[in-house]
Amino acid sequence: MQLSEAISEYLRQLRDIRLASGHTVAAYRRDLECFLAHCGDIPLSAIHRRQVQDWLVSAHASGLAPASLARRLSALRSFLDTAVRMSWCAENAADGIAPPKQAKRLPRTLPPEQTTLLLQPTHAESESRDLALLAVMYGCGLRVSEVAGLNMADIDMDEAEMRVRGKGGKERVAPVPDGVRTLLSDYLDQRMGHTDINQQALFLNRSGGRLSVRGIQRMLKKRALATGADVSVTPHRLRHSFATDLLVGGVDLRAIQELLGHASLATTERYTHLDINKLTGIYDKTHPRARKP
Repeated sequence: MQLSEAISEYLRQLRDIRLASGHTVAAYRRDLECFLAHCGDIPLSAIHRRQVQDWLVSAHASGLAPASLARRLSALRSFLDTAVRMSWCAENAADGIAPPKQAKRLPRTLPPEQTTLLLQPTHAESESRDLALLAVMYGCGLRVSEVAGLNMADIDMDEAEMRVRGKGGKERVAPVPDGVRTLLSDYLDQRMGHTDINQQALFLNRSGGRLSVRGIQRMLKKRALATGADVSVTPHRLRHSFATDLLVGGVDLRAIQELLGHASLATTERYTHLDINKLTGIYDKTHPRARKP
């Protein structure tokens, strides 16, 4: 089987059988088509370890970050694993090739005063919607894609909870704190009076359709400019701030994992390192022994 044909069939299986998200399929497509461009449309049986290594070295020389190199290698290894399992080729040429070491990056959070600024009133036409959006992102710790995907039926105001569809189609139930519920109620009152009752999406754009991920990102930047908040704010920084504030408040790490929808506790544990860094900074600034040699 030729490489191009195998890639097409693998992506089809990823989409139709494994039910991977559109973002995942697009990312795998980019990485595998990059490998195809490097090798040419050769038979799968002609792929060898040196070609994989040369591909990674070439990408590194062009300035690709270690995290991107690791992602490319993971995509290729997964593809070749499937190829071996389907008997398209005899062996996985990417087996045993170690990904480049990556520097540990701690999540960037937003200081509480910046969150307060973002929640200051503005003269935006969509003010009630924007405040509800901010409250859900920061108060419930949702990913931006999860917020954009919320439907009216996912919100249970009486039970103060919402059903969230996370990565890989996994669902979880997130609590809705009182402050979030108040802002959501204000928005829902306005929404019900001005939109098509048949529209299922919770957060709507100016045209009455579902607000997109890009639309949420644009709203956040625009609001930061209007309120004087840090314009580098992103939906993910609000999510990180949610997790860090819970940890500082003494919430159990397992509980935070459930609230964030992390599949692995190791992902959530990054926030413990962030908290230790904060505590170290406080110690260095305030403890009398910290300034002695």
